[in-house]
Amino acid sequence: MSAPVRRPPTPDTQRWWPTAIVSAGVIAVCYGFARYAYGLFVPEFARVFGLTATGIGILGGVSTLGYTLGLLIAPRAASANPRAATLAAGSCASVGLVFIGVSGPFVVVFGAGLLIAGAGAGLVSPGVAQLIARSIAPASQPRAQSCANTGTSLGLAASAFTPVLALGWQSIWLGLGCTAAIVTAIAWMRLPRPAAQPAAAEPGVSWQRPGLALLLANSILLGVTSAPYWSFSIDRVLRTGLDPAASGWFWLTIGLAGPVGGIVGALATRHGLTRANVWTWTIWAAGIMILAIPTSGLPLALVSAAIFGATYMGLSGLCILWAARLYTEAPALGVTLSFLGLGAGQTLGSPLAGIIADHAGLGIVFAATATLSLTAWAQAHFRLRIA
Repeated sequence: MSAPVRRPPTPDTQRWWPTAIVSAGVIAVCYGFARYAYGLFVPEFARVFGLTATGIGILGGVSTLGYTLGLLIAPRAASANPRAATLAAGSCASVGLVFIGVSGPFVVVFGAGLLIAGAGAGLVSPGVAQLIARSIAPASQPRAQSCANTGTSLGLAASAFTPVLALGWQSIWLGLGCTAAIVTAIAWMRLPRPAAQPAAAEPGVSWQRPGLALLLANSILLGVTSAPYWSFSIDRVLRTGLDPAASGWFWLTIGLAGPVGGIVGALATRHGLTRANVWTWTIWAAGIMILAIPTSGLPLALVSAAIFGATYMGLSGLCILWAARLYTEAPALGVTLSFLGLGAGQTLGSPLAGIIADHAGLGIVFAATATLSLTAWAQAHFRLRIA
């Protein structure tokens, strides 16, 4: 008697929530651990490797370079096999985190770990989005995608208090790597295998179109102005007198505030994309400027963290919405171009912030970053309005 043939799940038969929950776990380790946890340990890394702020910034740029390289590979990989792309993202995160954990005093090994881990973050979102599109019924896809996207906030929250564990930073990062490997193994067992799709015989879509330059300028600006916060905010609040244990609450607040940024989509629908974008940029600048205050204290630091977490997710979401409007026939292409701009901006912004910090201090870095953010007001000019 032959065994029954297992058929790939179709969008009509696949339940959405198991895929969404497992995908959220992969996103959590790729973003919350592999992409952003570096900033949590900056004071320790500076001490261990004898790094100046410039060195810290360069290593932050290496992480973002890995993210950008992952983004370049992601569209084709996700289109060919979204399940494999998602698993590759988790594997990159696992390997990169372990490299960091075993790097010892060797900063080159440490940098290689950051590069590999960053690539996982670049791969994961396109892979998850394509996997959900191919394995979940259309009516359930928005819920599945929203659930999966909470992974970033979950990862930030889960890593928030790791620096205060009495285990040593290398053991902690090995633990993060092992956790990422376990999550990836669960994903290998539980993620659906959608039916293969034949290659579409569609004409190529041109990436050039009116309005792209402004979208890229907005994305690059978001990258340049977010990089100092991700790389140096913990160092800054500790230097202004915040207790190391309290810094965990700071990072946790960034993660928990992230989902609040989802309201900007409704604002864009009601008031237009330009207004929603400019308003969000203004609030963003105010949150960053708080860290320029010499002695902000815990309450103000948490306010800054909440504003940053919400507006970073909000501005990222507006970039996605903007790209989808420009590329109605190929939204994935528009989103990829936008996020490449974000990655390029962060790759530039982190070392630049480090150089300025070495010469003028972190207070000046955050004041300058907040001021630079306000250049987004140029979008209010009638010739530059999007919608």
